[in-house]
Amino acid sequence: MIDTTIELLRDEFVEYLRVNGYAHPETMVVIENIALLDSNNTTNIDNSIVFTIVNIEEESTLKNTPALKKDGAGNARYENPPVYLNLYLLISCSSKSISGDSEYIDSLARLSHVIRFFQGKNSFTAYDPSRLSSQFDDITDFKIKPELYTLTFEQINHLWGVLGGKQMPSVMYKLRLVAISGRKRLRDVPLIEEVNANLSNSTKNRG
Repeated sequence: MIDTTIELLRDEFVEYLRVNGYAHPETMVVIENIALLDSNNTTNIDNSIVFTIVNIEEESTLKNTPALKKDGAGNARYENPPVYLNLYLLISCSSKSISGDSEYIDSLARLSHVIRFFQGKNSFTAYDPSRLSSQFDDITDFKIKPELYTLTFEQINHLWGVLGGKQMPSVMYKLRLVAISGRKRLRDVPLIEEVNANLSNSTKNRG
C-alpha cells in the first residue's frame, strides 16, 4: 500500500509536468532515498525531483474502528480493523552538481511546480484490482489527502543532518489516512434477524 500510494502520486505529478510543457518528465521524477545522493552521483538522481518517505505514523484517532463487518448477503465476520497511516513525504529538487545560479533557479522552479500540483489537487483516489493477492488482500480502494507540513528551522537542520547531506530546495507533505489491511478474517458470525418470543409466552402460560 505504501508503494502504491507513492507511485500514484508520482504518476499524477509526471502527467502534470507533461501538460505543463516538460519533455520526458518520467525521467525527471524518481522515488528514491535522497540520502543516497552524493558527490559522485552514483544513484543517478542528480537534477531530479526526488520523492522520499521520511516518517510513518499511525492515525491514532481511528484506532477504535469496529471489528464487526457485514456484507450484502447478511453475513457478518470479525476481522482486525485496518491500520490507518500518515506518511511524511519529502520532495526534494536535487541540484548537487551546481555550477552556477541557473541550476539552483531551475530547482526552485521545479519546487514551485510541486506546490502548484498539490494545491490544485488536494485528494487522490485509486482502485487497482490487479494488486489483489490471495496471500495478502491489500486495500486497493483508498483516498490520500496531502497536507503541506511546515518544519521549524531546528527540524530542518536535524532532518538534513540525519539524511547526511546539505539542504536543498524541498517541501514536505503529510499524506493522511493511507489504510493498510490484510483483511484476515478472524471468524464468521450469524446475524440476529429476529427474536423468538416462545419463551416469554410459555412463561405466561405457566403463571
